[in-house]
Amino acid sequence: MMSYRDSKEHEDVHTNFKDRMTYGDYLKLDDLLSAQQRLSTHHDEMLFIIIHQVSELWMKQMLHELWASIDSIRKGDLEEAFKMLARVSQIQVQIIHAWDVLSTLTPAEYIEFRDDLGQASGFQSYQYRMIEFALGYKTPHVLKIYENNQELHNNLKSAYHSPSIYDVAIEKLSEAGFDIHPDHLNRSYTEPYQPDSSVEEAWTKVYKNVDQYWDLYQLAEKLVDIEDRIQQWRFRHMKTVERIIGHKKGTGGSSGVGYLKKVLDHRFFPELWDVRTYL
Repeated sequence: MMSYRDSKEHEDVHTNFKDRMTYGDYLKLDDLLSAQQRLSTHHDEMLFIIIHQVSELWMKQMLHELWASIDSIRKGDLEEAFKMLARVSQIQVQIIHAWDVLSTLTPAEYIEFRDDLGQASGFQSYQYRMIEFALGYKTPHVLKIYENNQELHNNLKSAYHSPSIYDVAIEKLSEAGFDIHPDHLNRSYTEPYQPDSSVEEAWTKVYKNVDQYWDLYQLAEKLVDIEDRIQQWRFRHMKTVERIIGHKKGTGGSSGVGYLKKVLDHRFFPELWDVRTYL
């Protein structure tokens, strides 16, 4: 039974939305919640779809933060970038834990609807490729996957030719007076990043003189946080795939677990890891 106090607490709550925007209107929930269209009748396909859709939404936010942080770093507003990069790291925690939910899908359950996926695969996630580009991992063969969609291909091509967050961090090292090799500073943004001794020397000095280079030190640690969690995400991805399909080929034609193990060896910000050995 509702008390007088309960009724008073609710008397100001809006209930007439004939000419007003509702929560569902604002979030476009009709569109969002109708996007889970199973291709099979199997109960667990819903989980498979939702996990991947939620991860794509989080990746959209990650890109929103990464692109803005790159702009902020270039403008010299590192404090603003730190807030954005800290948010990226927390988003990564969410998508890492998503694998724990997906791993409740057993091999026997997945095989019931796997064939319905055709050649669709997470390997084709363009947002994940955009994140790799934003972090400096540029691979030209990736662009071929999206040639059938001109708008998407153009967006990826633009990101491919744009500086990564590590490129702009190295620019900041140069602006701070560190002697970065000119050829390294002027390298094409489309080239896969290769470690450079002058960059390693610069980060070493930053870590040995934290008080003098506090902002650069904080930037370095924010980047390490992100790469650490990218690798955690990759590892959980690999183990979840192995748990569900073993060593079968992926639906997109990749070698599956073999490919996922190989990418674990890739480093986005190599000097920031090597510097720890030399301190």
